[in-house]
Amino acid sequence: MGRVIQRRDTEGDTAMNITENSTVCADATVSGDATVSGEAIVKGHATVSGAAQVSDRAIVNGSARVSGHSWVSGDAIANERARVSGNAHVSGYATVSGDAVVTENSTVSGYAWISGESIVRGHAIVSGDVHVSGYATVRGGAHVSGSATVSGGTHVSGEAKVSGNVSLSDNAPAAT
Repeated sequence: MGRVIQRRDTEGDTAMNITENSTVCADATVSGDATVSGEAIVKGHATVSGAAQVSDRAIVNGSARVSGHSWVSGDAIANERARVSGNAHVSGYATVSGDAVVTENSTVSGYAWISGESIVRGHAIVSGDVHVSGYATVRGGAHVSGSATVSGGTHVSGEAKVSGNVSLSDNAPAAT
């Protein structure tokens, strides 16, 4: 069993799993069928619920929420008020912070950084050293990779593929 410091389970008798060397502390909440394993840490006012998983050395901190069948793994971080939900997967050294949302079967991996009020959804893939920030949206199967930057109110959608050292910003729509 992992370390639980001041456990708060808001759903009463649940099947949550806190295993191995994982840690849940402060006012963090783990509920439902959620699993925290490996050396993962859930702290602050963070919430892990539903059938979500936080594993390896991942960190869920601040008021971040991981829910549904989502998964945060590797050395990934969900921080501040970020939300990871709807079968999304955040892995590698990726960071989701601010009010950013990763949802709807999307994947964020590598060293990607999703911040601000940006949204990654609808089977989108963000990988590599990508930064998605501001009010930017990556959605609908789009793939952003390499060291691309998507910022401002930019929308990348459909079958669009953005890769390499490219910057999309200031409400400029990408090809769909």
